[in-house]
Amino acid sequence: MATQTEPTTSPPRASAWRGLFLRLHFYAGVLVGPFVLIAALTGVLYAATPQMESWVYSDQLRAPVGLNQASLADQVKAAQAAHPGADLVAVRPAPEPGDTTRVLFAEEGLGESERRAVFVDPATAQVRGDLVAYGSSGALPLRTTLDQLHRNLLLGEPGRLYSELAASWLWVVALGGLVLWVSRRRTRRAEKAEKAESPRGKSVRRHGSVGLWVLLGALFLSATGLTWSTYAGENVSSLRESLGWATPALKVTGTDEHAGHSGHGEAPSAPAPARPESVDAMLASARAAGIDAASVEIGLPTKPGAPWQVAEVERGWPTQVDTVAVDGTTGQILGEVRFDDYPLMAKFARWGIDAHMGVLFGWPNQIALLLLGAGLVTLVVLGYRMWWRRRPTRATGLTFGRPIPRGQWRKAPPALVVGLVVLAAAIGWFVPLFGISLLAFLVIDLLLGLRSGRRSKPDTTDVTV
Repeated sequence: MATQTEPTTSPPRASAWRGLFLRLHFYAGVLVGPFVLIAALTGVLYAATPQMESWVYSDQLRAPVGLNQASLADQVKAAQAAHPGADLVAVRPAPEPGDTTRVLFAEEGLGESERRAVFVDPATAQVRGDLVAYGSSGALPLRTTLDQLHRNLLLGEPGRLYSELAASWLWVVALGGLVLWVSRRRTRRAEKAEKAESPRGKSVRRHGSVGLWVLLGALFLSATGLTWSTYAGENVSSLRESLGWATPALKVTGTDEHAGHSGHGEAPSAPAPARPESVDAMLASARAAGIDAASVEIGLPTKPGAPWQVAEVERGWPTQVDTVAVDGTTGQILGEVRFDDYPLMAKFARWGIDAHMGVLFGWPNQIALLLLGAGLVTLVVLGYRMWWRRRPTRATGLTFGRPIPRGQWRKAPPALVVGLVVLAAAIGWFVPLFGISLLAFLVIDLLLGLRSGRRSKPDTTDVTV
């Protein structure tokens, strides 16, 4: 978040286009900075949740390694005995020795995408506890809370506006800062022999240097964050669908129904209730069909005659998210979706989301997110520190320091102004919160300008960053 430096006796004249970027970068940074700060802090906390979750829920997640292992069917029966009458929906076998098996139930009173996870010792088939698991990642309560804090401040759907606003503006502030950094670097080279750098100049330089280091990461977080957003996310999904970039859905042989993520679709076999005792056979059929990831989820049919679904749920590298539909009577594979067959952009979307969550490359991914989050926090703090040094006082009045003069667009080349207007309109349509907030800022700025324009002479002081 760059601001103006102190005026000098003979300041270099700032170009009009630079004044436009400076005004946008400064005020956007001041207004959006708090949202970026919160998103960065909560994102850093979320990146560390795998280790935190493993420690907090060690009793449920870990079990002594035994010489023998109970069948999945026996483990499911033990979980059902602990929760009689609950609707069994899926099973996640223990991926490694020493891990527990998760038996997942649908339960009244749980939120959207939440399931009751019962943890079973694979060696003894004894229940070690139960917790609420969220989403396809199987996040447990601690990670779910930090996820929701990062996503919506625990305010539900209305709270998602904060994160979407941060993602909508982060790339604008980042690219604007890059333009100003390049411009200031040229100016500093010309002035370096003439005078020593001021303390404020050093602060601006540090701010710009940190911004340069986190630039690509900030653009990445902004782009991937928008895919989860409420309004821009819908436009992203529609665009991917129209261009053939969407994630392929699982289709079952002999029907036009999509199996989706819950095993929908009708198999050609005669309708019959799914038997939990068949879970071992269904897993064996899927393994024979190439489902070889350590972590898989076995989804039970949602209605008689529908197929079982076995899906890989490993989001590390290499990505393993293949899915097959299995006939519950014959064990025949009725349909499959392989990650290798995803469109390239669908693969990039999968990798981008997983990297945003810190699971794509394991702990190196987490460390990268921790450093990136720390860099964003540093940027915001340095930006507000520079503003605080020029904070409103009785002498200066209630302003954001010395404002960048209005009317910069009048000095800019017409082609640049027209191009920026067209670009802002297009982006504002695709990213609605950006467009609405930008329009609100322009209206407020215009009203303030009309109010103060006749009471004081325009400030013609040139600015540098």
